[in-house]
Amino acid sequence: MGLFVSDSLAVQGYTLFGNEATTYLIDNCGRIVNSWQSDYPPGEAMYLLESGHLLRTAEIPGNFEAGGMGGRIERWSWEGTLEWYYEYADPGTHAHHDMAPLPNGNILFLAWEEHSAEEAERMGRIYDGEVWSETIIEIQPLGVNEAKIVWEWDLWDHLIQDHNPSLPNYGLISHHPELVDLNYIGPGESTFGNWIHLNSIDYHEALDQIAVSSRMLSEIWIIDHSTTTEEAATSSGGTYGKGGDLLYRYGNPATYQRGNASDQVFFHQHDVRWIPEGYLHEGKLMVFNNQKQARQSAVDIWTPPTDEFGHYRLDPISAYGPQHLDWSFSMPGFFSHLMSSAHLLPNGHLFICEGMSGRLFEADTAGNIHWEYINPINQFVGPSVQQEDPRFNQLFQANKYPADYPAFTNRSITPTDPVERNPIDIDCYVPQVDPRPDLPIQEWIRLIQNPIHTDLTLELAGASPSLQVEIRDIRGNILANLRPTLGLNIFSLAAYPPGVYLLIGRTKGEAFWTKKVVKLP
Repeated sequence: MGLFVSDSLAVQGYTLFGNEATTYLIDNCGRIVNSWQSDYPPGEAMYLLESGHLLRTAEIPGNFEAGGMGGRIERWSWEGTLEWYYEYADPGTHAHHDMAPLPNGNILFLAWEEHSAEEAERMGRIYDGEVWSETIIEIQPLGVNEAKIVWEWDLWDHLIQDHNPSLPNYGLISHHPELVDLNYIGPGESTFGNWIHLNSIDYHEALDQIAVSSRMLSEIWIIDHSTTTEEAATSSGGTYGKGGDLLYRYGNPATYQRGNASDQVFFHQHDVRWIPEGYLHEGKLMVFNNQKQARQSAVDIWTPPTDEFGHYRLDPISAYGPQHLDWSFSMPGFFSHLMSSAHLLPNGHLFICEGMSGRLFEADTAGNIHWEYINPINQFVGPSVQQEDPRFNQLFQANKYPADYPAFTNRSITPTDPVERNPIDIDCYVPQVDPRPDLPIQEWIRLIQNPIHTDLTLELAGASPSLQVEIRDIRGNILANLRPTLGLNIFSLAAYPPGVYLLIGRTKGEAFWTKKVVKLP
């Protein structure tokens, strides 16, 4: 357990994870650089904010017994003080799984909402038993344990059924892909009331849209956040004119009767995210596709088709596109049928949490592993003894933050011991990643090899939060905006044809470095 691989090409930074009451931040050598001790196990999600605060969900008792149960959100200072918490849990509702911190300081989170068997029947449900609907709540943190609900979306307002024509939500499922079929049950799934099971949420500020992942339906949904709460309960209003109806859905068109099993793309997926601006595949969506094949997971990236007005395209009788993914990552032995997460790093590497095994690793686009770590925490007893077999070390998610992430600015970070007990001494070196203040800006970037065949390698000895490197073709068209971090960075140009390209380094929009690079066949 603990660290297995850490080479010089791994992004220098810090990894946040935890599966019991303590949350850990470790360096590339697996050494603790900070930790936060709560009284509650995680409600699954945890994020390090740019301010250096830890935002985590926590599990508290409630009326909803299912994987991902949360109920509480906590915000901790860098120094380990619990500064704020908020509980959203009563007999009829319970926060769960994931949340999304917003730029204005508000927080979006997922919550279950219970409806009795009688309520479900009155909505056209054909299966016996209670139903758990899904809600998205936005809160504005206030006092120590206070928050104000400022926006809400409820799935119960956007259901359709084709069973009882006397009910107002009756209709042809295939004619209303913007609504969710109350009676759709995925292959092999139970009719138990937790029939949607949203497991992740992300927010896109420029679009003012929310993306969520439904495990049971094997779908990604996009919802308009620009509505008022009142509009979100209807089918009109907001920037896109659809109120709280689904703007887009993807992964399993059988859910709205515009496809069959052969058209399914996602299988019990987790951790939907938009890829940030300046990253490889910027603006696209990515997800951890848990059961893409038999005992084989994947990380999939795709571009939702839109028109010139930013509306998601849908033909009258076909399913939402695209027909093909932009890119998919997998490798032998890579599999987790539950939980898990993945995100891109600024240099194009993937950081992956293979949840059921507690395995964290960083890989380049060719599948080379540059950092690998096995979670040593037993969720029932805490850190295990090195050389024991890891047990109960599953992780819902993990996040890696580059060394120049704002949370680390002007903070003295001193590594201590590894997480596991009785650690083995390992030969691991973390290079100095602080920018050299005496280095002229023109020398911040160095091109390691030229010409190249597949990979572009850049070394950064100085950086600022606004630094990016443009790739332009010989006509001057911008093909990509890269976000290299301190140290070595490798970007795959395998999809680019042979030719001459121009690299332009910019900070705060001003160009300070240019270089021609030749790509060979």
